[in-house]
Amino acid sequence: MNNILVPVGSSNNSVSNLQYAIDLAKEINANVYMVSVFQELSKVGGLSKLNTILKEDTENRLEEVLSQVDKKGVNVIAHTIKGEILDGISRICKQVPIDLMVLAPRSNSIKEEVYLGKTSGKLLKHTNVPMLIVPEGAKFQPPKTMLMAFKNGTFQHDYLLEAVKQFKQSFGTEVNVLHVETPETTEEMKNVTDNLKAIQTSYTQVEAANTFQAVIEYFQHFNPDMLCVIRRKRGFFKKLWEKNEILKKEFHTSKPLLVLPVQE
Repeated sequence: MNNILVPVGSSNNSVSNLQYAIDLAKEINANVYMVSVFQELSKVGGLSKLNTILKEDTENRLEEVLSQVDKKGVNVIAHTIKGEILDGISRICKQVPIDLMVLAPRSNSIKEEVYLGKTSGKLLKHTNVPMLIVPEGAKFQPPKTMLMAFKNGTFQHDYLLEAVKQFKQSFGTEVNVLHVETPETTEEMKNVTDNLKAIQTSYTQVEAANTFQAVIEYFQHFNPDMLCVIRRKRGFFKKLWEKNEILKKEFHTSKPLLVLPVQE
């Protein structure tokens, strides 16, 4: 894991989120790319000066956030992105091989009833890179235990598990696997590929209506420092992904949430 991406929004949580990413990067010898997006207005009607101001304001925001963290010798690169957030993040990912994106649950939203704001939810839904959603105000602590929940135990490519392997290798994290059998489970999905067996510490197979329900039921039993789920087109956030904003009453966790890439 060499490059960590941190989108910076307008929330007060931006500083603690960036510090979390820097502290993680320090431990694994990674670079941190912090980015902020500004929406350029039409240049018709003499708005070019206003666009210049918007860009400067965005640059100033990055400088302000960066001035409040301890870089600890980590290489932190700040970039402003013109345009829409998804397009901008996609451009960054094409230029730089991003291994992990560290997100605040609410980058812009201030509504207390919201767990995942629209911007963070949109990135989670549409950006297929490993993503770590960090609780607001959290300080980085090496995770001693991880609960990894999934329905399909087939991981066709090793890179899908790279983020989990990084935590295990760097911090000795115990990876407790929760393999959920649902009414939709096929015989193939019951298999567990060798690449996962190589990194799991414990294996538990359970029956539940869905992965989401199983996580709620077994979370306290495992009491993990980090929760890990898989971003599948029909997976953990199947219902929640119908919209970008996720309310706390629908789902929330006080632990860092690692979301792995979808398997095509």
